[in-house]
Amino acid sequence: MGYKATSAHCALRCLCFMLLHLFCAAQDEDLRSCRTAPCDLVFIVDGSWSVEDVNFEIVKRWLVNITTSFNIGQKFTQVGVVQYSDDPVLEIPLGKYSSNRDLIKAMESIQYMGGNTRTGTAINFATNKLFGLSERGPSGVSRIAVVLTDGKSQDEVVKAAEIARKKGVILFAIGVGSATEGAELRDIANKPSSTYVFSVEDYKAISRIIQVIRQKLCEETVCPAKIPVDSRDEKGFDILLHLNLAKKAKKTQGTFSGTKAYEVTSHVDLSATTRTLFPDGLPPSYVFVATLRYKGSVLIEEWDLWRIQTRDGKPQMAVTLNGVDRTVRFTTTSEAPSGTQTVTFSPQTMLFDEKWHQLRLLVTEEDVTLYVDDLEIETLPLEPPVGIFINGKTQVGKYVTKETTVPFEIQKLRIYCDPEQNNRETACEIPGVVSIGVCLAPPGSFHMIGNLFQKILDPGPLTLVHCGELPINRKLQLKEKMSRTLSWKNGSHKVHIRNANDLSVGYSCFRKHSHLLLNILGIKEDFLKLFLGNNDVV
Repeated sequence: MGYKATSAHCALRCLCFMLLHLFCAAQDEDLRSCRTAPCDLVFIVDGSWSVEDVNFEIVKRWLVNITTSFNIGQKFTQVGVVQYSDDPVLEIPLGKYSSNRDLIKAMESIQYMGGNTRTGTAINFATNKLFGLSERGPSGVSRIAVVLTDGKSQDEVVKAAEIARKKGVILFAIGVGSATEGAELRDIANKPSSTYVFSVEDYKAISRIIQVIRQKLCEETVCPAKIPVDSRDEKGFDILLHLNLAKKAKKTQGTFSGTKAYEVTSHVDLSATTRTLFPDGLPPSYVFVATLRYKGSVLIEEWDLWRIQTRDGKPQMAVTLNGVDRTVRFTTTSEAPSGTQTVTFSPQTMLFDEKWHQLRLLVTEEDVTLYVDDLEIETLPLEPPVGIFINGKTQVGKYVTKETTVPFEIQKLRIYCDPEQNNRETACEIPGVVSIGVCLAPPGSFHMIGNLFQKILDPGPLTLVHCGELPINRKLQLKEKMSRTLSWKNGSHKVHIRNANDLSVGYSCFRKHSHLLLNILGIKEDFLKLFLGNNDVV
């Protein structure tokens, strides 16, 4: 009897273990990140005489460091490597290896060739012999080629690159050293070149772009959708569009006359399965932007502007507004036992005043920075995040402790996958904002003041001043010398003014912001009086 009881107990333990294993495996299937996103990735590396064997060893280590960021296998990332000089050589067939260990071993065994530089032939070879033979090609998996070269090609690259793009191949171009030509790299790579072209001074320097290359590769796999922003399309997620808010909430006037926002009430449920919104997770770095307004009792509530929950309702990621202590909290995933990490930004009274505001978060693997109406508030450290479980819900505008929707107005809610969008994004849509940068504004809403001329004043930023709908009734008349293009750099922003007549300022607008502008621009008050008159400078 005791023997039978023991056998039954062992059988039950084995069954429980098997069920637990199956449950964990199912959970892992739903854990998504750049590491797990499917992709066909081919490296086309220069093996010509100019590279030299010492530098080629650096290239091999670089390949290893890049690919360790991805799970390797049929369901995940498949990697191929082509080395080229006079002719291309297939070093690693696409999809041959199904583990990181075997792939790394194969990469480390590649032997340097030497020879001439025929980049166009190598691109054609990768297009036809690797991507063209991939079993996953018709399934819509991202197809990415990274071309690494240190010299001008000795054959034609334009046609080869065009053919590759027509077949759905995304091309990155990395130039090493001064012998590479920027125009040729741009011919090889996709547009815009600011995203797909990289240049470094030597082979030792390619280690410094590992993180940004990983980020860019990730953007191609987890961020297939594009959001029209000004003159370019940005990879990202328009959350309001995905939640079909236009059919759920009443339209209302946004920050300016003619802009559209939505009035969200407690009867509107802004929820969707995470699998439909973020099927492959999120990139390690991104920009979260929300333009919103809330009033009344909501000002003293604690609520999640945005959150991603696990299947059992626990938050994995969230942007939380706490009206009691007037703070902003950011929650993201972590390798900690709790699975999450949370940072709290210092009290922000300006977010809790019943006015329109833009809240922006620049999230990286190391830290997160809060901006309110273009004003940088604080940067707080983060541990590297992990993936998200996509078997739960993504929600907008929910109280922290319940599923009820918070009444508020919202004009924008987006996640941009490219962290550089943080340098391009402005809060020009917010009334009363002074924003340093370049801004496309509603007609009559923004008036621009720039430095008047390099010979008179030191170069400085182009500054945008919003003063409601005031008419421009005073213009700075600039001399003929200033009709040419002026340009200067303000941090990472490059500012161009092609028409000096566009530099203008409203009289009432300037009176309101003159002290702040003088401080920002470094313009002497006496100098401005020559143009505006004594009454215009307060």
